[in-house]
Amino acid sequence: MTFGVLAATSSSVSNVQPGVLGFLVVAGIGVALVFLLRSMNKQFRKITPDPSATPSTAAHADEAASGPQPPG
Repeated sequence: MTFGVLAATSSSVSNVQPGVLGFLVVAGIGVALVFLLRSMNKQFRKITPDPSATPSTAAHADEAASGPQPPG
């Protein structure tokens, strides 16, 4: 019986629009996204690279001066 009532009411309402509430929800999600991205960028700037993982500066300078090496 409940299904019949829901089916009858849903077919008679065909002009549903998002309205102001839908806009406010989407705008709120957008504002939250901006703040989350700003916070993420701050956290990424705090990360320092591991000094043992970087190549030595002399080897890097020699590689940059000689240019790209051909494969083979």
